[in-house]
Amino acid sequence: QVQLVESGGGLVQAGGSLRLSCAASGLTFSTYAMGWFRQFPGKERDFVAAITWNGDNTYYADSVKGRFGISRDNAKNTVYLHMNNLKPEDTAVYYCAASRSTYSITTMRSYGNWGQGTQVTVSS
Repeated sequence: QVQLVESGGGLVQAGGSLRLSCAASGLTFSTYAMGWFRQFPGKERDFVAAITWNGDNTYYADSVKGRFGISRDNAKNTVYLHMNNLKPEDTAVYYCAASRSTYSITTMRSYGNWGQGTQVTVSS
């Protein structure tokens, strides 16, 4: 079955950087769009970033544009979220997800497979 395993979360000071990784198995990774979402306590998951199957197109939430970058390595079945200039308001559980859709990959409903999440905490 499809497995998505996130890693790289942790505690970082404001202004710092983290790189999240999501290792995928059980799917033909190179044919899936991949996305990152985050969830604040008591809230629904919000879109953070997405990348098309071939990496040609990337999409970002306004709140992270210019600070976060999404990339993928199809040879390693892994997608990354590079987070720079982190702010306390970035504190959340971050989830990666896989989508077979070509369109609307900035919305949760396009994703059928999810990881278990990794906590990112940014201290002020």
